[in-house]
Amino acid sequence: MTKVRVAAVPLNQTPLDWDGNLQNVRAGLFAARQAGASIVCMPELCLSGYGCEDAFLWPGTTETALQVLQELVPDTKGLVVSVGMPVSFEGSVYNCAALLVDGRLIGLVAKRHLAGEGLHYEPRWFQPWSRGVLRHLTIGGERIPLGDIIFEVGGVRIGFEICEDAWVEERPGFEFSRAGVALVLNPSASHFAFGKHEIRRNIVLSGVRDFGVAYVYCNLLGNEAGRAIYDGDAIIAQPSATGPLVVAETRRLSFRAHTLACATLELPEKGPDSQHLARQVVSASYEFPREVPSYVVSGRVPEANERGEISKETALARVLSLGLFDYLRKSGAQGFVVSLSGGADSAAVAVLVWLMVKLGWEELGSEAFIDRANLSPAKNVQELCRSLLLTVYQATNNSSDVTRQAARSVAGALSSQHHELDVEPLSAAYRALCEGVIGRPLRWEVDDLALQNIQARVRAPSVWMLANIYEKLLLSTSNRSEAAVGYATMDGDTAGGLCPVGGIDKAFLLKWLSYMETVGLPESGPIPALSVVIAQAPTAELRPKARLQTDEADLMPYEVLDGIEQLAIIERRPISDVLHEVTLRFEQYSKEDLKLWVERFYRLFAQNQWKRERYAPSFHVDDANLDPKTWCRFPILSGGFRREIRSLEKK
Repeated sequence: MTKVRVAAVPLNQTPLDWDGNLQNVRAGLFAARQAGASIVCMPELCLSGYGCEDAFLWPGTTETALQVLQELVPDTKGLVVSVGMPVSFEGSVYNCAALLVDGRLIGLVAKRHLAGEGLHYEPRWFQPWSRGVLRHLTIGGERIPLGDIIFEVGGVRIGFEICEDAWVEERPGFEFSRAGVALVLNPSASHFAFGKHEIRRNIVLSGVRDFGVAYVYCNLLGNEAGRAIYDGDAIIAQPSATGPLVVAETRRLSFRAHTLACATLELPEKGPDSQHLARQVVSASYEFPREVPSYVVSGRVPEANERGEISKETALARVLSLGLFDYLRKSGAQGFVVSLSGGADSAAVAVLVWLMVKLGWEELGSEAFIDRANLSPAKNVQELCRSLLLTVYQATNNSSDVTRQAARSVAGALSSQHHELDVEPLSAAYRALCEGVIGRPLRWEVDDLALQNIQARVRAPSVWMLANIYEKLLLSTSNRSEAAVGYATMDGDTAGGLCPVGGIDKAFLLKWLSYMETVGLPESGPIPALSVVIAQAPTAELRPKARLQTDEADLMPYEVLDGIEQLAIIERRPISDVLHEVTLRFEQYSKEDLKLWVERFYRLFAQNQWKRERYAPSFHVDDANLDPKTWCRFPILSGGFRREIRSLEKK
């Protein structure tokens, strides 16, 4: 047995930010050295960034990746280091993990199974490598092995499962168990989704159990490219007398540039060869340190709610606040602007900005938080919130005192810079202009939609202008339930460069606000001011007050809408099955109403794909989403489910 100290180092990278990514890798290596590690695993495609998209196909991308790799080589003196990068070979691009040993590149493992579901489009850019195939390419004048490789370093055999390789039924690890592999490294880029940490943990533990190996899992960290957010999961596990045992984990959803999980393992030396696998073994001489720290976990031990025992409400708060922080610093913006209507959606967006400051300040400290985001100094959290968050309430004649006071209350609780604007004159001016064109007065009985939309649209120019003046990013406030049926005004509540809650359904968003009102996070506490927002029935406030407009009266109950979306779009069930299921699930509503709502959902979903194509980018925080860029592609022009809807009418 060889005693070896191993480390997993999640990194917060940025696509094509070669110098920044290299700096993070070097900082991570320094931290691993300080922890006494000899073997260091870093995330998938960490040199280039995972989210390069079609830039992976540009020759300059793979050429620069090789240049950066060669610059990194001297930094690995005395270590065994895995870094991810794209590699061009014989006209195709491969997703690879490079293994560097004691200041020398000894081989490149190519990913065998590509992620092509959900937000992943790896088959568009990469070719899968074939099982058992070994080739060579020349890098820096040396002939380097490339392909399906097992490494033997200092007598210890190391195998790789690169992210998706571990999610398939025929895992490469099953072959490792017959080839004397003692340690499996899994560099990953696995996006955050609710409940996904436990799935990954089970993948690691099953690998330990089924392959008889120690296992190191290392994920990306943070909002890498704008939409997907990575939680920085790092898990180290080994066999024990009682079964697979996790011996080290990282704090997930950290605001840091890198985190670290480190553990000391006892690994068996070289096992028996099989004739088939012998040609895949690439050896490198290396002497592991004789003096290895005996303690298991280095650094801060994650708290329970960071390891996995975490509610969906807490997870949402942490992942979206981290997403906002990275978007802020990577875009170079000086803060955010929110059109605060006094309703739930805009309140949630503003709260997320406030949480970003609270959580980041708590974890990093004031100086590091401000420096990392390149912000102006602030004495305290309240001062920084006022500097970063500008909120605006924009009233028309149809706005109520309730929403005005709600917006004031929330803004005060969040310490935002708050303003109130009267946009009724702008709305009236546009109405007068159009009345001159059509030669008649506009009336609610005839022109309902036009009269509603103009009020929402006249709010956009002023908040855009304020965002431009203060060099801040305008956040749009439309949610996932509205996106499903197009219940949003283009260039109105959809105006903005980023939509933080675009992937969250309205029913859960309301539940989350109640949680933040009464419980909150340990770092923030509750926000009682949200009570006035939660007490209201959601409404656009675009019709005259006497008409008592509410969202659910216009559409359907949000719980029904979200249930139909789950069945129709996520589970892809036939329309007859959807109607049958919602009839069983929502017995409190009449069958006639449910039938009407199912038909309405399908009709509005098909009609409004053009809106979803134009929505601001949103964070992908679930395994399913309506964003056509990352999950749900649907034609802008279609038959609109007319045949399917007719089949319901006959029932």
